[in-house]
Parts: sequence; structure tokens; C-alpha cells
Amino acid sequence: MSLGGESGVVPLARDFTRQALYAWGWLPAATADQRAAAEDVLLVVSELVTNACLHAEGPDELWIASDNKVLRIEVSDRGTGQPAPRTPHRAGRPGGHGMFIVQRLCLDWGVIRTPGVAGKTVWAEVGGPA
Repeated sequence: MSLGGESGVVPLARDFTRQALYAWGWLPAATADQRAAAEDVLLVVSELVTNACLHAEGPDELWIASDNKVLRIEVSDRGTGQPAPRTPHRAGRPGGHGMFIVQRLCLDWGVIRTPGVAGKTVWAEVGGPA
């Protein structure tokens, strides 16, 4: 999904993701575990898109792919920064929780950079519902 230049990108990204979760059978959730997995995906999408808005001049694109065992989320932007969980993590303080949340909810996450191309892609993988 192209997000460059759009307004309200976090709700747009969540709606796009929710539609994909329905198409792939993650929703409607039949069990609490399935509901939790879908909510984790929606939260990770929100955090990655929000981070691109706050730290990288906004997201360019959102990609989502699933093989029913793992769902991969990718958010590209033109930012030069390196996302990282804030340490030490302070749960009671506002802000700075995005990548900590991503790290806690995901099987793995990372950053892809292409030499000679501005920006990066931040990716995260969430385990499928049991």
C-alpha cells in the first residue's frame, strides 16, 4: 500500500492490515489466541508507521505478506535514522515505547538498507495464530 503524501496514514495502514487479516482468515478470530495474534499485528503496524511519521518524514509504503505461520510487515521510509528500542525502557514514561513493543510482540525484526538509495525498510515478523 502506498502511503507517501497521504494524511491519516496510521488509520489507513490499520484498515489495510485489518482487510488483509480477514482475507487470510486471521479474522474473525475464533479463539482468544487468534484474536491476540491479530491485535498484535495491528499494533505492530501502528507502531512501525507511527515511527516513520515521527522519525523519518513519514512512511512511503506498507507491505504485508503471510504464509499462515508467519506474517511479515514492512514499512519503507526515506529516513536515515536507525530504529532501536529505547534503553533503559521506562514503562511509566510517555513516548519511546514503539520499538520496545515491536521487539516484544515479534518473532524478529530488522532494517534493510539499499546502498545508494535514500531511506530504509523496517520489517517485523509476527507468529500466526495457533
